[in-house]
Amino acid sequence: MPRYLVERSFPDGLAIPQTEDGARICHTVIDNNAKDGVTWVHSYVSSDRKKTFCVYDGPTPEAIRTAADGNGLPVDGITQVSTLDPYFYRAA
Repeated sequence: MPRYLVERSFPDGLAIPQTEDGARICHTVIDNNAKDGVTWVHSYVSSDRKKTFCVYDGPTPEAIRTAADGNGLPVDGITQVSTLDPYFYRAA
């Protein structure tokens, strides 16, 4: 399954409370994503909470965008990525 980095902007800052309500919000996103064959792996949030960089697995960029639309989430850009692991390289 291809992996994507999804950039998002939240001009007023991302506000997901660390409560049961926040957990419900996240589970709703997960459930909605599944309808499009999309899996949210994890996200990075800027210190001002105005930008997120989210890692997703999904069949296509269009599926990622459709899932985002269904969740009411913005999408600034979608880039297909692969993993570069510095421990893969070993000195001979």
